[in-house]
Amino acid sequence: MALPPAALLPGLLLVADALALVLLGPLVPVLAPLGVAGVWLEAALRLPILAAATHVLSPRRPPGATAAAITAAATPAAFVTFQNLLGPPGAGLGLLAVATPAWLGVTHVATTLALLAWTVPPAPGGVPKTPSDVSKTPSGVPKAPTAVWRVLALAWSERNIMGAAFLCLVVAAIGETAGPYVTGKVLDAIGSGAGLTAGAVGMVAAAEAASVLFSGCRGWLFLLSAACLRQSLRLRLFSHLVYQDLDFFQGMPAGWEYRRGGARRGHGGGIMGLEWWGAGWEPGGWDEDWPGKAEGPPMPPQALQQSMLEASARTVSGVQESVAAMETIRIFSAEKEEEERHSRSLAEQLRLKERMELELAGFTLIQRVIQLAIRVLVLFRSHQQLRDGSITAGVLVTFLLYQDTVGHHVQVLLFGFNEFLTNASAGQKIWEYLDRKPVGDIGGTLKPPKLQGNITFQRVSFTYPGNPESPVLKDVSFEVRSGEVTALAGHNGSGKSTALALLERLRDPGSGKVLLDGIPLQEYEHQYLHRQVVLVEQNPVLFSGTIRENVALGLEGCKESELREAAAAAGAMEFIQGLEHGWDTEVGEHGERLAAGERRRLALARALLRHPTVLILDEALDDGDEGAVNMMGLNGDAADWLVVLERGAVVEAGTPAELRERRGAYSRLLR
Repeated sequence: MALPPAALLPGLLLVADALALVLLGPLVPVLAPLGVAGVWLEAALRLPILAAATHVLSPRRPPGATAAAITAAATPAAFVTFQNLLGPPGAGLGLLAVATPAWLGVTHVATTLALLAWTVPPAPGGVPKTPSDVSKTPSGVPKAPTAVWRVLALAWSERNIMGAAFLCLVVAAIGETAGPYVTGKVLDAIGSGAGLTAGAVGMVAAAEAASVLFSGCRGWLFLLSAACLRQSLRLRLFSHLVYQDLDFFQGMPAGWEYRRGGARRGHGGGIMGLEWWGAGWEPGGWDEDWPGKAEGPPMPPQALQQSMLEASARTVSGVQESVAAMETIRIFSAEKEEEERHSRSLAEQLRLKERMELELAGFTLIQRVIQLAIRVLVLFRSHQQLRDGSITAGVLVTFLLYQDTVGHHVQVLLFGFNEFLTNASAGQKIWEYLDRKPVGDIGGTLKPPKLQGNITFQRVSFTYPGNPESPVLKDVSFEVRSGEVTALAGHNGSGKSTALALLERLRDPGSGKVLLDGIPLQEYEHQYLHRQVVLVEQNPVLFSGTIRENVALGLEGCKESELREAAAAAGAMEFIQGLEHGWDTEVGEHGERLAAGERRRLALARALLRHPTVLILDEALDDGDEGAVNMMGLNGDAADWLVVLERGAVVEAGTPAELRERRGAYSRLLR
């Protein structure tokens, strides 16, 4: 059984590094006198060899190969640098090429541990597929580019704020780093009998003041930039979604995408991770909760986390669907069934949560044991050095302060960057949505000053993507002449609403053409077309807001007289004037505060306000709208021409009188 590339990488790097050190042997006399600079130069010379070795695994090269090569090259140099800064003069490992082989082993053990920490194992069973997982559908929506680079590219728009934030971070870090050093020097001065001088106190105060002042500025600037980025991303996402084709929204459960986009770990496409990392990468901690975050365990595996998000989305979706259909549930006495379904969803969430907490608890235990062991070793070794006189009390205090500070910041850096990467990956769906191109093209440019309103269906066929084996329209051809009232008749499922959707260009035909004045609908400019061809839906949708806002939807600068004229023509003025607040009455979500007939009158007024060339009524209006129907001459017998559809095909066409005389499909509909 072949080992995975991630398992082969540590051994490959160890062999390559040993070879590199052999090749660098002749350069030791040149590099050794340079001290720390020579150690870093040695690391720079080893890095190309290590990086080249990772390409031996191509094309199965693991994602963390480059990071592992950099870690292996830089770890000894970083260790020597800190050893020279914190230890007595002349202390240090020196060049790795002349050190004992054990140091090479320690270097690559650390690299292997880092590689394991960055490797994300898949959860058993994988991530469950969801209806909204458009990247896995047969439509073949392309996967988005690397999410991390997308977040960084988005962050470039706030480069001024983030640049100031990073500047404050650097100054705060310098102040915090200088604090332990100055404290140690002050203690040594006191121990030597020099006493506490004003200069020493001033140095400590300056270091702490710089840390506190610039840390606060840094935290505020990072949070401000993250808020701006979230707002920008949300606006881009919504602006992109509203132009998607309707097939994109089919089969999407209520609340599913909202939950996926707003979940705590995944929302913002990585911006929350950027904010968390920037706000937390601060000397001394930024807020009360931050030390707990820094000391806490890293993120759980992405697959397990994704499963948790999916389970949470299903639970929210189920609750929203149940609340929306409460009347139906009551009619069929399905309360117990809904309760059991919700209980199963919550049980699945609890199971995943228990698994996540168990993994995190295990990590915390191991982390605390390692920290305790390191502290015991440090105290034991420092006691020996104090007794031998090789270090002073000030050096020991400086080391202990740096140990806590550096360890804290390394944890923040690793866990914060891991949080950033995890959030960026969890927000992958957002980038996929932003990359998705609508199936239909709404880029037409034609805007003639006047339309006649002649409509032609030329051998139109249409099939819904979810059911390609069952065409809804089959080779449909008919004409609607300007100045005449044409009605489509047929049983439910005959294709009437689909034909109207094609005419309104809510969808595009699979084959054939829909022409307006002899020109395909695709060539007309989007907003122009939908002002000339207006649909009044069978169940019109009203948005939360006032009656005025709903009637004038999509129109700017609409006059009061035009509103009243359209409302009067639709038979809506009487009930509007009878309301306490008139035109400023709030209709509620989806117009729930209005009766069904009142919603339809407002929808008709909204259509008439646009003075359309073609007015489409989807299905017959109810008895409460009979006045509006008769006024417009749209009741059944008043139609100039009837087209009868049956199973997606035209079976009859003619005047109402002619069709009744034939005693065919239309006559059967009237029975």
